[in-house]
Amino acid sequence: MSGNLHYWDGSGLVMAYKRLEDNSFTWPAIKNGVMRLEPAQFEALFAGLDWRRVQPLEVAVPAAAE
Repeated sequence: MSGNLHYWDGSGLVMAYKRLEDNSFTWPAIKNGVMRLEPAQFEALFAGLDWRRVQPLEVAVPAAAE
């Protein structure tokens, strides 16, 4: 199975192509004509992993800078 995806990272457009030998991709739902993935989810998808199991880390904003 192969997948072709256009990805906008905020600074430019990336076109990626990946062919899986033994597995298949589980694609995200398309809403309003757009498929949204976080960068880590995109990397997981194209590594053949389940991108739905990748969640962004909650990072606290520092109260003061040194």
